[in-house]
Amino acid sequence: MRSATSLRRGLRVPLATMFTVAATCAVSLVGVGPAAAAPCGNAASGSSGSLDGLGSLGGQTPPNGPGAGPQGPLPTWKNSTSRIVSWVTGPRSPNKTLERFTVSGTDLGVAWDNGHGQTLMAFGDSFGYCNVAGQQWRNNLLTRTDDTELADGLTIAPGRPGDTTSGAVVTAAAPNFAVEMIRAIKQDFVEKTTIPTAGISLGDKQFVNFMSVRTWGTAGVWDTNYSAIAVSEDNGQTWTPQPSTAMINAPVTVELPAAAPTLNVNNSRFQQSGYVKGHGDDPYVYQVGTPNGRFGRAYLARFRPADILDLSAYEYWLGTRWTSDLGLLTDDSAIIKAPVTELSISWSEYLGKYLLIDGDNAIRLRTATKPEGPWSSPRTLVPAGAVVLYGPMMLPQSPALTSTTDNRLYFNGSRWSDYNVMLVESKLQKGW
Repeated sequence: MRSATSLRRGLRVPLATMFTVAATCAVSLVGVGPAAAAPCGNAASGSSGSLDGLGSLGGQTPPNGPGAGPQGPLPTWKNSTSRIVSWVTGPRSPNKTLERFTVSGTDLGVAWDNGHGQTLMAFGDSFGYCNVAGQQWRNNLLTRTDDTELADGLTIAPGRPGDTTSGAVVTAAAPNFAVEMIRAIKQDFVEKTTIPTAGISLGDKQFVNFMSVRTWGTAGVWDTNYSAIAVSEDNGQTWTPQPSTAMINAPVTVELPAAAPTLNVNNSRFQQSGYVKGHGDDPYVYQVGTPNGRFGRAYLARFRPADILDLSAYEYWLGTRWTSDLGLLTDDSAIIKAPVTELSISWSEYLGKYLLIDGDNAIRLRTATKPEGPWSSPRTLVPAGAVVLYGPMMLPQSPALTSTTDNRLYFNGSRWSDYNVMLVESKLQKGW
């Protein structure tokens, strides 16, 4: 068994250094998703470069003109269950995110209620003007919305410097440039980028679970260094990664001091996540975890809200019982044994069940009366080939989540060929 020191040497940089550098350095770019396009529509968007601070803001380039990225017209598709509502991001979106936030392309849009009725959305790799050196890449960024009427689209308000409730985090020096949440080292096979996978509000603080991507592979395949939690005490304006929450992705188990990140072979099962609060009197928060990439099973952890940053207080579902011993997990512990992609999970008042949606091309829905299941067989919300979406992220203000009589579920879906996020509406049916 290797020591912690030699293991960290194998990761190329000490974890503490990784967090320090990620919090202070400028970053570069790499693509993610099915290999059919690139975020800026060209090979350069998959190469490594560097930005000097914010880079050029490209203010002289008109929206939808040169450098605006690959976004095309909104696909017009609907069936009896689902429909495309509008673009959420991109120069063609009603939010005009290139003009207002210097975002021509992005993905994911992990969404959660901030505890005061406002929805926060964390996006993945984000790009500005594609004809600017470095393409104004940010590993991730945050927007906010107060919009609760989603039938005609999702509105993001303007960003205002210093305003912790405005539509995006911007600065007085660059009021049309949304800034990064969590930075990265930007070196391939060390740390290429950091991607948010889940978010939740607990006790007036915001928490994001993110993955540190070591390198991208073929479509749907990537390697992570670790997953970890970042905390914001100002409604997402600034974020502080917490090294003690890092679940290092390595095929070994090593006993480390209590304050150190965990080093357990089963950390690999929680490299990407979804959070949901227990319904009713259930005092726990549940975390659904999957390995890096889109081909792993889904596992379940739980913790009390006050313990979110204390991994030693977590419990894990073994398939028949809970345990505090992460090392006991096996493949058979999975709550969903079929491959699961980027996911989101929530409680639906309309169905009186938990919902879990995921998908790469086709978008699937599963339901369960308890987070540990049993989970239903998947139902198709968006069929394969119809729109070709991935990373569906439910919006907390969806009527199907908050109402017993309204069946409309809204989620952000990412479309790789346009490298942008669109809003999708699906109508749930009683009995699902």
